[in-house]
Amino acid sequence: MRYRAPARAEVPASLFAHPAFDGLTETQRGLCVQPHWPGIDDLNALWSAPLSDAGVRLRFTAQETLDDGLHYERRIHDHGLIATRGDNWHDLFNAFVWMRFPALKAALNRRQVEDLARVGASRRTRGQSAMTHFDEAGAIVRLDDERLLSAWDAHDWPTLFRGWQAAERRGALQCWVFGHALMEHALTPAIALVAKALVIAHPAPMDAAQLDALLAAHVSAGLCLNDPQELRPIPLSGVPGWHPEHGHPDFFQRLPCFRPKREGRLYPAPIRP
Repeated sequence: MRYRAPARAEVPASLFAHPAFDGLTETQRGLCVQPHWPGIDDLNALWSAPLSDAGVRLRFTAQETLDDGLHYERRIHDHGLIATRGDNWHDLFNAFVWMRFPALKAALNRRQVEDLARVGASRRTRGQSAMTHFDEAGAIVRLDDERLLSAWDAHDWPTLFRGWQAAERRGALQCWVFGHALMEHALTPAIALVAKALVIAHPAPMDAAQLDALLAAHVSAGLCLNDPQELRPIPLSGVPGWHPEHGHPDFFQRLPCFRPKREGRLYPAPIRP
């Protein structure tokens, strides 16, 4: 069944304290909780947009006014226009991700357009599928803990998530939500959220700008996101504070998102700066 986001009036302001929204600025949170939807001009006023590959300043534009017949990705690449539906959580969160990770979003767009030119709009490459999965449901995890990485490799979810907060406190773990659909699903806290993750092995904490530059370079060079199998599933509901039933004794047995590892499934080594 396709997910239907709750109406704006049904979402309490307190919900944006959920960890899925930690990456939002105070201004962005304000746009989420004000009585009316923000307009396109409100969104464009929030960021110093970079140039597209064609040298045009990126900007959000109302999808309802577009009648150019262009592919969504081609329009961004050639004209700098990011089609955005009004009164829509999915596209609002997409705009916020563009503001936080502009280089990475642009790199994904560039690669999508390259593949469109190669195979046409009626076909999809493995790389396009990987990039779409990441764009919609992606998470980025910096992890400097071999024990937790091994637990993740084995889908040993209790070991991974019971050690999660301690690893965060000692600076060995950071997690960023990248996928805008993932943020949209977090509007319904009882949903078991599963992300498609890229993992970075680096001993020192990183900020969003460093992360943006690093992954944009890797994506642009074709060093990652060439196949959906590169992405590690991570049921973020296992992180303390993410799911309302987390404290139940049989939590990791009861929720279907904590699946065992499929036989023969292998994950790539983490990305190293």
